[in-house]
Amino acid sequence: MKCVYSHRTVEFALLLSRLGVTDRENAELCGVSVQTIRHWRNGTRRNAANRVVRCPRCDGKVLDGDAYAYLLGLHLGDGHITHGRRDVYALNVKCSNCWPGLIEAAKAAMAAVMPTSSVFCVARTGCVEVKSWSKHWPCLFPQHGPGRKHTRTIALEPWQQTIVATYPGSFVRGLFHSDGCRVINRVRRKLADSDHWYEYPRYFLSNESADILGLCATTLDQLGVSWRMARPNFLSVARRESVARMDELVGPKY
Repeated sequence: MKCVYSHRTVEFALLLSRLGVTDRENAELCGVSVQTIRHWRNGTRRNAANRVVRCPRCDGKVLDGDAYAYLLGLHLGDGHITHGRRDVYALNVKCSNCWPGLIEAAKAAMAAVMPTSSVFCVARTGCVEVKSWSKHWPCLFPQHGPGRKHTRTIALEPWQQTIVATYPGSFVRGLFHSDGCRVINRVRRKLADSDHWYEYPRYFLSNESADILGLCATTLDQLGVSWRMARPNFLSVARRESVARMDELVGPKY
């Protein structure tokens, strides 16, 4: 009699394999045979009729555009992809421990974009690395490549441009949640009687890549948000009506 295992069991076994657990140890942990683990790891039990549909680019799986636009912004800011064993890739997004809400948002977006892959966190010094393993992350993020992002061209594929144009607010939110901030500027004016102070909020986005700043600026234009370059690597949104619009779309980290 053929045994049918739950999808969760299969995914957990595959995750253990990617983390380097031996087939025998994996089989004991999952309560299956060693041969079954090998079949799952090698994909020999999957055929064209029953294989798991994983990738929106390769398999035609429906992509959550809203979550993807946000995750794309996070990836361009604080994300990177690493190459593991057996051509499995890890998408990594670093989030400061100061922003637990951002960590949860990153996990939710990653799970929505690639629901067949597990999402987990790895503690680093001063931050948490939100991670997910899949062979298909480079399919979804073709900006992946050797070297730092600011040393190479960063351009969106036509299908990515369509998603960003459809969900511009989510893309901008991802960019500012990764490399941006909302601050209160305090300005002193010297008057005849005494010094006067006034405060106003503004948004900043800091990135060494002119291409990524350009993508942000183009999307802000689409949203009707005024911006300027305070420095070559520093984009600023300071006009009152634009800050109010950013509060609707982005909001402060939490």
